[in-house]
Amino acid sequence: MIIHNIKVYPSKIRLPKRNQLAWKIAEIASDNAKLDNHSIEMAINRIIDNASVAIASLNRSSVISSREMAIKHSRKNGATIFGINSKQLFDSEWAAWTNSTAVRELDFHDTFLAADYSHPGDNIPPLIAVAQQKNKSGLDLLRGIITAYEVQVNLVKGICLHKHKVDHIAHLGPSVAAGIGTMLKLKTEIIYQSIQQSLHTTISTRQSRKGEISSWKAFAPAHAGKLAIEAVDRSMRGEGAPSPIYEGEDSVIARILDGKKATYKVPLPKVNETKKAILETYTKEYSAEYQAQAIIDIAKKLNKKIENLQDIKKIDIYTSHHTHYVIGTGANDPQKMDPNASRETLDHSIMYIFAVALEDGKWHHVNSYRKNRARRKSTIKIWKSIKTHEDKKWTKKYHDPNPKKKCFGAKVVITMKNGKKYTEQLERADAHPYGSRPFVRKNYIDKFITLTKNIISEKESKRFLKTVQNIKKLKSGQLKKLNISINKSKIKRNKKEGIF
Repeated sequence: MIIHNIKVYPSKIRLPKRNQLAWKIAEIASDNAKLDNHSIEMAINRIIDNASVAIASLNRSSVISSREMAIKHSRKNGATIFGINSKQLFDSEWAAWTNSTAVRELDFHDTFLAADYSHPGDNIPPLIAVAQQKNKSGLDLLRGIITAYEVQVNLVKGICLHKHKVDHIAHLGPSVAAGIGTMLKLKTEIIYQSIQQSLHTTISTRQSRKGEISSWKAFAPAHAGKLAIEAVDRSMRGEGAPSPIYEGEDSVIARILDGKKATYKVPLPKVNETKKAILETYTKEYSAEYQAQAIIDIAKKLNKKIENLQDIKKIDIYTSHHTHYVIGTGANDPQKMDPNASRETLDHSIMYIFAVALEDGKWHHVNSYRKNRARRKSTIKIWKSIKTHEDKKWTKKYHDPNPKKKCFGAKVVITMKNGKKYTEQLERADAHPYGSRPFVRKNYIDKFITLTKNIISEKESKRFLKTVQNIKKLKSGQLKKLNISINKSKIKRNKKEGIF
């Protein structure tokens, strides 16, 4: 691993390509590093995880709308769309668009947190779509996914977007472009240009995750993946990009992030070094913001200890800077305390999440967000009693560079009306790789079966799980087997007229 110092240069100094971050990323994307077996198996886990949450969300509004847009772009030798018969194929960028929306809709797939946020599983739908359209093999796809994870994880480690209220999908565009470059075995120059184009076109603000959070939260990564596919296509045709996109005088760093005097330290593997960053990422047991995972586990434990929850006087949650200021009371966002708020807002409210999990002693990806659930008087009473606080100790743990020490937990102190206090703390969610019961293949399969039950047939479930676990053996043109078909009668439609 090499730590690269990235800074801005005036236009009069022509920074050689080899010294630019986009080129360094392109170099590792175009190498032929040996694949790590553990990384391969984890990539398979995440394909299963993505399919789980995508199928579970197929009839939610944003997914229905994205699918209506996508199915207007059929293509003879294209890619598949989740739920649609595999004989029907579509332009890869549009298949990626709707499949990505389905994956992100429930906010229930994998995560990596460091200087910034990310859901690296967002890389998978556009890579699968392109792999299907270009008739790549299972190993080609796996190699591309592992590169995409490597790039996104290390960008997230080195460059904080949130500080400037830039949405984290700005790291997704370059990682998708890099992953496609690896998968298609493109030259370094082509990948370099596509990475720059992808970054340039995927800058957006974090208002998408604040205030009245809309369905755009689900569309945002789909948009980034779609733009990355287009960027690679243009670059393959010989077109260039704004350069240097990271280090230039009017670049992303200079004008949008820390400015012309900034220096970022971005780690990347050496050329031909085995890529293992995917092993540092973690999936979700519960359909909520990742910082809520450990807190839900805490709530479940406290549920068993407290007999009368209506005797609670106040609840104090001591946690990291990010948790307090983004999804806690430190956000100063009244929407996060509003029983009429959208589902997208509620899954970014630690106060709501803790209140429901404490009352119910469990969490459900649908039932825990129902309108009548959010408006329950007993829940609102608990909800309004919660305050979050930044504790420097937890912030330090959050940013620890050692993955074995990094944690996203909290301490919860519940004070009863009679003065009695209940205290519980947890450093990591139980399902975290270093938690009390880390997710393994069986857990991913169980999650898939749970989320897809009564949506797909048992036969189709078994077929998909067998196929994906043997993905290394899938030859060129066989990746359409990764699609999951559903009875047409179970697929909802949006009949409103659009442009397409």
